[in-house]
Amino acid sequence: MATNKSSESKGGGKGLAAEVKPSADLAPIVGSDPIPRSEVTKRVWDYVKKHGLQDQTNKRMINADDKLLKVFGGKKQVSMFEMTALVNKHLSK
Repeated sequence: MATNKSSESKGGGKGLAAEVKPSADLAPIVGSDPIPRSEVTKRVWDYVKKHGLQDQTNKRMINADDKLLKVFGGKKQVSMFEMTALVNKHLSK
């Protein structure tokens, strides 16, 4: 049996490993340097936790501060699933 190495190799450039450039609105939260998509998500969550922006009543909701308000398109509160989609709009290849 031959092993398929392609699924084990990093590949560097597809999916979550693909480097993306944050927009000017997202940069204050995750930095302005190109970083892997997975790292963007991690940094946004780190920011949310550091600033206590996760809703205490409904943990699936994120409350926006001034910086996140720009990323969330003016919405004061979004679900964690919606947050990912809104953050993706602020990434370019």
